[in-house]
Amino acid sequence: MSRIHYYIAFIVPVSFGILALASIIGFLRNKAPSQWYWNLLAVAQVTLGVQVLFGALLFLSGLAPPGGGGPVWLHYAYGGLFPAALLVGAHRLGAKHQDVAWVIFGGVAILNCGLTVRALLTGLG
Repeated sequence: MSRIHYYIAFIVPVSFGILALASIIGFLRNKAPSQWYWNLLAVAQVTLGVQVLFGALLFLSGLAPPGGGGPVWLHYAYGGLFPAALLVGAHRLGAKHQDVAWVIFGGVAILNCGLTVRALLTGLG
């Protein structure tokens, strides 16, 4: 299972990076992205959830990241806690401002891309 967690760890920041790039391009063009954007957001969120689930199972089985890239708790905070909290906030704020929800999710995608890259670096040691 740790191999699955390892491979998904690269998919999560890439998916958020693509969302961030699409949001920046849409912002510069002053045009909301099409349906594929929302589909990719759903895939990114589900992939993050699966990654957190695998990480929790690995943690409960006694495995932990090596910790060479910083304190071990940062891996959990950057990889699951903060990205999930940002997504919850984006959904709440996006529901109130539906016309610019893609801008809100774009900002969160930029942050989540950086956070999950940092989680990947702390996890690899």
